[in-house]
Amino acid sequence: MQRYFVPVEQFMENTVEITGDDARHITRVMRGKAGDKIFVSDGVSREALVELDLLEQGLVTANIIEHLDMLQEARVKVTVAQSLPKGDKMETVIQKCTEIGAVSFVPFLSQRTIVQYDAKKEEKRLDRWRKIIKEAAEQSHRNIVPTIESPLTWSQLMKSFSEYDAVYFCYEKEHGLQLRDALTSFIPSVEASGTPKVLLIVGPEGGFTEEECLKAEEAGAVSVGLGRRILRCETAGMVALTCILYDFGEMGGV
Repeated sequence: MQRYFVPVEQFMENTVEITGDDARHITRVMRGKAGDKIFVSDGVSREALVELDLLEQGLVTANIIEHLDMLQEARVKVTVAQSLPKGDKMETVIQKCTEIGAVSFVPFLSQRTIVQYDAKKEEKRLDRWRKIIKEAAEQSHRNIVPTIESPLTWSQLMKSFSEYDAVYFCYEKEHGLQLRDALTSFIPSVEASGTPKVLLIVGPEGGFTEEECLKAEEAGAVSVGLGRRILRCETAGMVALTCILYDFGEMGGV
């Protein structure tokens, strides 16, 4: 069954209004008609099974049949910080990590970032990224739509470390501490915490420099490896995110 996210103000007591691209998708792509049922969420605190009632140009009105529990989100809240990769790799990262369970994304610039950052194109790119995230959240039946910020500098990213319960710096030259080992000691320390927050940092195609690794550790990050194989930058975040959710018991089904 299709799922759509709507702004909070369009989710009313007994009805829901769906507008814009989503309304067009329901009417033109899905060929929706009165009586069809879909899931709708405000992405914050309310989700419902609704029945389509009025379908007009750019507006769909639906009646709420049943309010639903929001149980799809992981207890651990993982933010994926990805150094901007080339081409459309960032789109792959945000789409797949949204499906897996990331709650937010922080693009950033590091020493070996190849992409030429263009502030003038930033808003257009962010709009596209947010659309990809929303569609991935709907497809994977998330209760929320993960957020994404404008790219930060390396210094700005390090200043945010204190906002998290743990910061894991994925480093291909780390041959000692592996992510699984780090999680083994971290998880028991936050068992009583309602929603532990984790920042997962992934580098660009050329990886991180030793200087960046040292700076990250000085700022409070834990440098971890992801096994004996070298992963592509667009793969590392997905693998590490899955490992974190698995170790927190979030990959065990219903």
